[in-house]
Amino acid sequence: MSAEPHYQATEEAHTGPIKNPKQLLLAVFFSFIAPILIIAGLVSYVVSGTHPSGSAEGDSMSLYGVSKETRDREIAERLKKVGSIEIRDANRPLATGETVFKAQCVACHGSPGIPGAPHLSDAAAWGPRIGQGFATLLEHALKGKGAMPPQGGGDFEDLEIGRAVVYMANAGGAKFPVPDRPAAGDTAAAAPAADAAPAAAAAAPAPAAEAAAK
Repeated sequence: MSAEPHYQATEEAHTGPIKNPKQLLLAVFFSFIAPILIIAGLVSYVVSGTHPSGSAEGDSMSLYGVSKETRDREIAERLKKVGSIEIRDANRPLATGETVFKAQCVACHGSPGIPGAPHLSDAAAWGPRIGQGFATLLEHALKGKGAMPPQGGGDFEDLEIGRAVVYMANAGGAKFPVPDRPAAGDTAAAAPAADAAPAAAAAAPAPAAEAAAK
């Protein structure tokens, strides 16, 4: 009598929780089908446009310290055509040397500036450079020298770059005159003189030719 309950208890311990086909189907469903449905639902949620999006807030966030506006501007610069034509008013007033300095030179030649560049009002640094003369300093500014890139061909005319050179050099002790455009009268007078020189050169052999003919 005592052996039969022991046998039943041992058999139940080894049969497991699934005792009929219905329980088997439920176990298969929750073990395989349910995870697949959950994964499919997550994928559909991610790729759909119905879930809350953070793009409206994140569009203006910076990436590695670079703002979206800067990235868009750099992309536009890279996509811009290599060649471009810019029409400027030749009669516009020339920018002053101080204006050009603040716009284009202050990063290196201002305070604190960069090492090796002569800073504004530093007479000791400008002294040897002033001794080279304005023409040499202007050439270095327009074409570049050492670590300084060429400053010509940008937003300012070469004459305006020269004004910035004079502004910095004079602040360091030079007495260079401020360059300016030639006056209209000087240009008009120079043009007939230039035209008359070839004509005089062509007419000079004429008397010699007449004398030889006689």
